[in-house]
Amino acid sequence: MSHAAKIEFVPLTAVPAAGAAKANGKAKGVATLVIFAGEDLNLGKLTGALLGSDGEALVKKAAGAAKFKGKNASALDILAPAGLAADRLLVIGVGASEDVKKAKGKDATKAKPRDFLGLGGYVLGKIGDAPNATIVFDLPHNSQDAAVAAAEFAEGATLRNYKFDLYKTKKKDDESTEPVALAIAVEDPAAAKREAKGRTAVAEGVIIARSLVNEPANILYPEEFAKRAKELEKLGVEVDILDKAAMTKIGMGALLGVGQGSGRESRVVIMRWRGDKGKDGKSKPIAFVGKGVTFDTGGISIKGAAGMEDMKGDMAGAACVVGLMHALASRKAKVDAIGAIGIVENMPGPDAQRPGDIVKSLSGQTIEVINTDAEGRLVLADVLWYVQDKYKPLFMVDLATLTGAVMVALGNEYAGLFSNDDTLSERLTEAGKETGEKLWRLPLGPSYDKLIDSKFADMKNTGGRHGGSITAAQFIQRFVNGTPWAHLDIAGTGMNAPANDINQSWGSGFGVRLLERLVSDYYEGRAHSQKD
Repeated sequence: MSHAAKIEFVPLTAVPAAGAAKANGKAKGVATLVIFAGEDLNLGKLTGALLGSDGEALVKKAAGAAKFKGKNASALDILAPAGLAADRLLVIGVGASEDVKKAKGKDATKAKPRDFLGLGGYVLGKIGDAPNATIVFDLPHNSQDAAVAAAEFAEGATLRNYKFDLYKTKKKDDESTEPVALAIAVEDPAAAKREAKGRTAVAEGVIIARSLVNEPANILYPEEFAKRAKELEKLGVEVDILDKAAMTKIGMGALLGVGQGSGRESRVVIMRWRGDKGKDGKSKPIAFVGKGVTFDTGGISIKGAAGMEDMKGDMAGAACVVGLMHALASRKAKVDAIGAIGIVENMPGPDAQRPGDIVKSLSGQTIEVINTDAEGRLVLADVLWYVQDKYKPLFMVDLATLTGAVMVALGNEYAGLFSNDDTLSERLTEAGKETGEKLWRLPLGPSYDKLIDSKFADMKNTGGRHGGSITAAQFIQRFVNGTPWAHLDIAGTGMNAPANDINQSWGSGFGVRLLERLVSDYYEGRAHSQKD
């Protein structure tokens, strides 16, 4: 795993100005100095003063040679800049200012603020393996709160910096082993540091989720996963672990059936962060449930060999829930939240369940197993029933890398959203728009529900080829017992999703930022009501 970037906020006055003293003919300063330029090379006032007239002339000359005009997401790299106390000057284009965009547009309300999270990731990518860098956080015509923007920038850089190289024993000759050190120069470092505290907790949660997804299945099997979740107790999270004996006693037949072919015992982990019980101490908690199949062969209905190695990531939903609980506890969110994960390994051993087997779920409902590779919904069935029955939550959101069908429908850009509650669905969708973890709502209905009726049991675990993501969601809905609920099918976004400015990892950590935003925007520090 990569070293975490060392990020600190410093005053703008700490940045060496042009013409700073030199020692032994070499500039005393940083390896890389980063500044920002708008369209037509507009610079912030403080940046201009820092560079001086000679520095500005240098930038314009280099920009002319490189045909750099300051367009958004563009970069100008100047090595050994004359007169500056840096080995390298990196000029980052941020395009037109918000004010310019509003002036040119017909409808000013459609103007969007800058994406400072993405900007932080983009800049970190351009900095590369430089041992240290100073970012002059002085954007031309920026109308947003500078401290908030700088904190978002730092979060983006932290997320971009993540690499999973824990098991590599050799490094490339040009690959640095030292952590990147970033100094973000702002007008009010103390304010930026305060703003960054909560965002750091969220970034840590995303990184935890990514690392869990990236781990190989021989390392991260159900018992080990449960142990890692239990580490949240250090942050004040209550963690209870149900082993095979405990699950057998209460009747979690659906979940246990999935794992019975493996030599690794299954686990259920319940995490609770009691950050807010409400004024009367009786407010309902909110609940998040994750599918945690640490490896999925498909069982007796075995998958093809090609790409099966990716099935180590079939626990991305559970990884998100653990990362979310870390984020909420680390920033001491004022919310009563439950995270529950069902952790199994689906193997075709001698004791594995067979197609045609009938299992009894915790709810008492019986399930005919048509396809042992439709296992995630069996895991969720028992965990969702357990959570709604024991904790009576205000709502439940489950996440699962559940169906290939959702990737056929939505590709890797959106996760599928299914819900029995319009308010919860709308809030999740809005949170996704804010964080860039996008959701698309798909339908539920009685016609789809009929497809999972069984001749021999209360239901079967597949509904045929057509509408596969929908029939999977219909199956899960039979175990929420009327509780407001949303199901997120993250098969296309939880692992092997397209890289972007803030994520270059195979395991994306999708859902942590989305659900943390849902909590902070709608449920934190207030009496829990689904409709308010």
